[in-house]
Order: sequence, then C-alpha cells, then structure tokens
Amino acid sequence: MALTPLLAPSLPGEPFHPTFLLSCPGSNIICSLVFGERFEYSDRRFLALINANWKLMSSTWGQLLFIFPNIMRFVPGPHRRIYSNYLQLAEFVGERVQRNGETLDPDHPRDFIDCFLLKMQQEKDEPGTRFTEDTLSKTTVNLFFAGTETVSSTLRYGLRILLRHPEVGARLHEEIDRVIGRHRGPCVEDRGRMPYTDAIIHEFLRFADIVPMGVPHTATRDVQLRSYTIPKGTNVTPLLCTSQSDPSEFGNPRAFDPGHFLDETGRFKRNEAFVAFSAGKRLCPGEGLAMMELFIFLTSILQHFQLRAEVAPEDIDITPESSGLGNIPRPYRLALVPRRAPRQHRPRPRQPPLAPQ
Repeated sequence: MALTPLLAPSLPGEPFHPTFLLSCPGSNIICSLVFGERFEYSDRRFLALINANWKLMSSTWGQLLFIFPNIMRFVPGPHRRIYSNYLQLAEFVGERVQRNGETLDPDHPRDFIDCFLLKMQQEKDEPGTRFTEDTLSKTTVNLFFAGTETVSSTLRYGLRILLRHPEVGARLHEEIDRVIGRHRGPCVEDRGRMPYTDAIIHEFLRFADIVPMGVPHTATRDVQLRSYTIPKGTNVTPLLCTSQSDPSEFGNPRAFDPGHFLDETGRFKRNEAFVAFSAGKRLCPGEGLAMMELFIFLTSILQHFQLRAEVAPEDIDITPESSGLGNIPRPYRLALVPRRAPRQHRPRPRQPPLAPQ
C-alpha cells in the first residue's frame, strides 16, 4: 500500500516525523481484533484523539485528574478536553456497536464486539452482570488506548535511543542478519534465538518507562497493607517507576544498558523488578501481544533500513518531553536509509597450472 507524503518520506533517506506512521500498525491490529477490519493509514478519525488525550493525560493537569478525579471534574482547565475527546471516541465505538448488533450472527462472531454482544444476550436476565453496553464502550476505548499509544510511544522512544547509540543498532543489525537474514520476514519464533534483540526491547520498556505511574486502580474492598488500611473505593496509583529504576536491581538505572537483561554468556535473563506491564492479578492482559508487536516492528524496520539522525548522536536528548501518567518522547525526525545487501564472498576460480616450457 502506498503511503501519502504526509505519512512517510517521498524519497528514500528523506527525514520525516515517525509519530503518526508508528501509531498506524498497532492501531490496525487492535482494529482487526475489535472491529474485524483495518483502516487506511490516511484515516485519522480516532488516532488524533488518542494521541491528544495521551499528551493531556501526561501533563500536570492530567496527573491531578487521575490522582484527584472527584475534585478535578469540577475544576476548569485543559484536562477537561480529556472528557470531550473520550466522548468522541465513545461515540465512534457506539456507531460500530450498533452496526454489529444489526448484522450479528450468533454462529459466526466476527470480532470482539460480536463476542461481547453475544455474552450480553446470554446474561441479560442475570442481576449484577458486568456485560453491559456501558462496559463494552469503555472496554473498547481502553483497548485502543492500551494497544495503540503505548506500543507507538515505546517504538518512537526506542528508535530515538538507537539514534543516540548507533553501536547498539549495529549489534542489532548483526543479530538480525545472522538469525533472520534478508530474504524472509521476522516471525515470533525468531525472538527466542535473538537474546540481544530481546534484551533491547526490555531495556526500551524499562528505560523509557512509558507508564511510570501505572494504570490507576480502585480498591474493591477494604485492604490491610502492613500497618495501613486502604478503604474500599480508594483510588490507588502504583508507581511502577520505583521498581524500574531500582539501583539494587539495575546496575545503572539512569543509563540505557541492554546488559541489564543479559547474563555473562550473552543469554537473555529475566528480572523480577521489570514491571512495565504491572504485576499481580491485574497484570496487563495485552503483554504478549505488545511484546510480539515490538519485536516484529523493530526487526522489520532494521532488517531493511539504517537509521539516520539530523544531528550528531551525542546531541540527541533521550529524556522525555513531559512526564506524568506517561513519559512522552520528544518529537524528532529521522531518515530510513535502505540497507545494502551484504556482499557475498565468491572464491576466485583456480587457475590451471602453467605448462612446463
């Protein structure tokens, strides 16, 4: 599919802003699961709203809203656009739910919405059921937020980090060429044979710390935590960043170092302090999907392209533009230069021995 000049460079090696382009593939995966279809990259109906809300939620106003929701809903300010943007997304989802309901075939569910509607029919007479239209709308919107902006932000942050550390990109290229090569696309099974790439992705997630405050939760009952009592209905904000930057678990937490996830022999090693997807019973259900997307997207890009920055690597700032509910990577431009096929060594043909004079 050809991309418009607004979404991708018109010429190879031309610098461009990767924000919207990196949001599209992740969003289309969610669209395929939820709606049973994908959208063209030129269709910006809800991606712009998601991106705008993510920035607002990561501002100071957004932090206050999520920490004090019962107070901030009555306070004027830019955070109120979060509500209006959410309502637009919910309206879009509502249109799709109505369309699915009119063409629903119980024997052939097409997507997440169909499955949810069928469950609603099964439990329509059960008191206290959670399968309602309101839950369907909120769950679908949350799927878009969780499945679109977080993966996109991690990729944007990751590519910027690789621009800052070209030596890391060189090792990634070497492992991709050795394990995958240039003649086929990457697959999920490759990840187990690529420890350095796996370590890079985990370090992207740890260092970028896209959701440092975690996702707000609410206590469903009174909870006793050590000497403290958390009453039912209390909003709880888990600070995942405290674990991700623990110096006792990560030798130099403020530095980007893939070695945090590699042992002495170069094999991938897990770390219990890595909680980018939260922990416990409320662990993000999309962790497997997100890791698969990050691996496929990253290796596909680097398999075919060399990253080029507009400034020297040492001048690239890899601190976030803003930090709140999310860490927002700084806007930047990069160029994707097609990689040359590796030169194959061809042995010189042997010359016949000279005839004796």
